Order: sequence, then structure tokens, then C-alpha cells
Amino acid sequence: MERRRSERELKVLVVDDEDDLRELLDMSLARMGLRASLAGSLEQARELLATERFALCLTDMRLPDGEGMDLVRLIAEHHRDLPVAVITAYGSMDNAVAALKSGAFDYLAKPVSIEQLRALVRSALDLPTRSASAPAGGGDALVGDAPALVQVRDMIVKLARSSAPVHIQGESGSGKERAARLIHETGARRAGPFVAVNCGAIPENLVESEFFGYVKGAFTGADADREGHFQAASGGTLFLDEVGDLPLSMQVKLLRAIQEKSVRRVGARTEEATDIRLISATHRNLRQMVEEARFRQDLFYRLNVLELRMPSLRECRESIPQLAQTLLDRIAAADGAHPVLTQAALDALCAYPFPGNVRELENLLERAYALSSDSRIDEADLGLLPAADDAVEVQAGQLPLQDYLDRMERAAIEDALQKTRYNRTAAARLLGVTFRSLRYRLQRLGLND
Repeated sequence: MERRRSERELKVLVVDDEDDLRELLDMSLARMGLRASLAGSLEQARELLATERFALCLTDMRLPDGEGMDLVRLIAEHHRDLPVAVITAYGSMDNAVAALKSGAFDYLAKPVSIEQLRALVRSALDLPTRSASAPAGGGDALVGDAPALVQVRDMIVKLARSSAPVHIQGESGSGKERAARLIHETGARRAGPFVAVNCGAIPENLVESEFFGYVKGAFTGADADREGHFQAASGGTLFLDEVGDLPLSMQVKLLRAIQEKSVRRVGARTEEATDIRLISATHRNLRQMVEEARFRQDLFYRLNVLELRMPSLRECRESIPQLAQTLLDRIAAADGAHPVLTQAALDALCAYPFPGNVRELENLLERAYALSSDSRIDEADLGLLPAADDAVEVQAGQLPLQDYLDRMERAAIEDALQKTRYNRTAAARLLGVTFRSLRYRLQRLGLND
């Protein structure tokens, strides 16, 4: 809790028509050094909001003279810097999700857990103001004045003020993880850990223990208790990349962990509360996967409470010169060098389709810098190749058969590597070959670098 907050800012508005719950919340907040103003109706809450200043509002969803959603909307419109959390009946997750979509910071389920209440209050009081902006540059992937990037940066500032789950959609290499990190770094949990998990790289039989941990003796080889990703991210953010690759059996367990805000380690008899902000991402179309029964609709609904779409680099061509120089400066910083891109090189980059987006641009610049002989990087140093799609369009008969097949194989492998963030084990699984076979093909095609 920041020292700079004045005493009047450390007051919480509690709105609930149950005397016992109001008293419980009042006592719990007092133990945290906070003062509470209590309201038993929507009208009383409006009167208090008009005369006092609060650091947080806790409201029940059902009030004698209206709905908690009415208060959420009122605060979102007239008290934009005031975080509001809703208290919902057990099992009423639809109400909680609707409140989060309307601007609520977080929710608590009845019966209220004091541990979860304290975690929520700590996060809410550590929120930056709406006037705060994203760090300068917004991360390498978000550099530039392209309208799509400006919109993303503005959206990140808004998302950082919530504790609701965020789903980031975008092509491979478009900067989804960097956007997730920026949401974390500009939000209430910035002092906590950021744990990134590539869901497509975990063997199916290990997913549950990797996510939730296990206790000693849970299975052969479990010689000590071990925490999972949920425990490691406690107090911070858990980023699930390529969440569409999760097996259906794990999707059920992830859904429950989100709804109950608790997990059970493999082999444990009891559950433990979790305190995380969940951000997920994928290059796949999850809505289509839901229609094809390959992804649970209820889980998609829980993950996609707030949505962020990352534009492809092709949609931000006007930002490529600034982005490329920013990336190049960072790549050369360790050497104290200051390489520059010639106009011919910049023109070539702006004309290139970049199927691998920002990640491909970064890899291309790293190679060009390593191979360049002076501080000027020209078009020839970039070594731009035809896009994978163009390579595949070459018709049989236009090249010798082996060259034609090699070109198609190279395009397929490069595409799989981009989609799996260059995780070779996951790429082999995506291609339907063994890891050993993929390693051989990489070596034969000269792709090991």
C-alpha cells in the first residue's frame, strides 16, 4: 500500500443489504488499516459517492432498490478512478463476468473468503490512475504511430486497470506476450511475478501437474512437494500462450480453477486459494474451435472476458522504419554500436510481407547485424527471401523435383516453428513427425541457425 495515499483515500464503500456481511467486511477492512462507509441500498451508495471519496467500492449484485450492475455502470461513468468489485452468490459466474465486462475490477463469490478479500483489496489499492500511460515505447512490438498500434497501446492502459481475464488474439510473432507483459507492468500486480507458459509445449500427461503442482508421493518420481504455474504466479500474472492447444481434459480443470479461484495439487486432498491475473493468447480462432467442439465454450467465455487483438506487421507498415531501428539499437546495445539502416534497406523491409511479423523482423535484423561488415546495413545484408506463401505457389515442373519438394518442406517447417515460437518439440508435434526426424530435416535444409 503506497505511503503517498492520504487517509481520506484509504476508505472503502461497502454496499450490501445483509447486516452480517457488512459487519464482516467492515471488521476485515479495519484489520487492514482501512475505514469503511456502509450502505444497505443503491440510494445510500449514491449519496455516499456524492459526498465522500473512496479508494475502493465493494457491492453486492442484488440490492433492495436495484442491481449492483447499476452501481458498476454509475461508477464507470462518473467515478472513473474508483475500482469497484462485485460480490456474487456462489455459482453465479455469469453475473460476475457481466460485471467485469461492464468495468468492474474484480469479483468475490459468497461465502466471502477473507484471504481472497485481502488479496483483492491490496491489488485494488495499488492500481495506477487512469491518467497514467504505458511506458514510453510500449515495448518493442508496439513502437510506432500506426493507428492500429496507437489503439492497442490505449487499450493496454485500460486493461491494466482491471483484474479480469484478458484474451489476446493475433498472428504468430505479432507481440502477444509483450502486450501481456505490458498489461502486467502497468497494472496493480506489477510488483508480482509474470509467469509465461507455452501450453503447446507441455506433454498432455504432465499438463495438470505443471499447472497445479503435486504433493510428495502423488506418483512415481514425486519425491517432494512441487508448486505449479498457478502457485508460481501468486500475486502476479499467469500468461497462457497458445491456450488453444490445451487438451479438453485440462480445459475442464482450468475452468474450475478460474471460477473457484483455487486449485488442488495432484495427489492433494484439499484445495488452496489462488491470487493471479490470468491472461491467455493464441494465434488460432478460438470461436471456430468452439464451433468444432475442439475448445470448451464455457472456458472461452471465462477467458475472453476482455479481449485485445494484436495487429499484424502488414497492418502497420508505416511503423516499420521506426520499429526496425528500435530493434536494431537494442540488438547492438551490448556492443556499444549504433548501426543504421539505409533507405534501400528500409524500403525493402516496408515492401516485405512479414508472415512471421515482429519476431521475424527481429530475427532478420539480428542476422543482418551479425553478418554486416560496417555500421550501415543495406538491402543485401538483410537476405530477404520470398515469403513462404510465395514459395509454395511455385508449380511442379518449374524447378527440379527435389528443389520443389525442399521448398515446400522448408515453408511448412518455418511456419510450424513460427506458430510454436521456435519450440522444436512442439513444432515436431504440429508437423506430425518425431523430434529426431525434425532435427534431421532442419540440418538437411540448413535451418539450424
